[in-house]
Amino acid sequence: MAEVTRVPIQPVAKGSLTKLWLGVILAVLIGGGLAFAAMPKGLDVETLVEGEGPTIAVGDVAWVKYTGKLASTGEVFDQTQELPPQIADVVRSIFPEGSPWEMQEGAMIPGFFNGLLQMRKGGKYELFIPADQAYGDQPPPGSPIPPNADLIFEIEVTDIMSQEKYERDMAILQSMMQSQMGGPPGAAGPQGPPPVLPEGE
Repeated sequence: MAEVTRVPIQPVAKGSLTKLWLGVILAVLIGGGLAFAAMPKGLDVETLVEGEGPTIAVGDVAWVKYTGKLASTGEVFDQTQELPPQIADVVRSIFPEGSPWEMQEGAMIPGFFNGLLQMRKGGKYELFIPADQAYGDQPPPGSPIPPNADLIFEIEVTDIMSQEKYERDMAILQSMMQSQMGGPPGAAGPQGPPPVLPEGE
């Protein structure tokens, strides 16, 4: 039986393990800090149902069903509107359920924009938006949102599409509606529910 040559293991220098663990902890904290930096302070996205595929990106058109509530009282101040029955079947033959949101900075309040950028198709989320990323002290005139109100949105992402596909499908929808209603070519087609919460309105 061959004798196993024993190789002496060098003793770890005093304090090296502590430095090693501190290095690991620091790396984790830096990694967490980078992830945290991607989400504006105070904004919180809680995943209720995990989505699939890539997250929504700037330039996409995100289709979402949502309910907006005041964080302080739970009062609903806005939600996805149902399409009128006379056009619902035609619209849904081309577009998914929900409302389209063109993912361009300034097209909606910052908290909603940054929250959507954390979401995936098929996912369901609860989004908390602090007042400074919502309307601050200037809510839309006549709205039930008081000044400096934190907001909560329940959001389901039904689809994500490119701007090009959205515009192409919108042109198809307009053509279908015009032929159905007997309108002249080039007439404006029906508009779906406009995205709510534009900046500064």
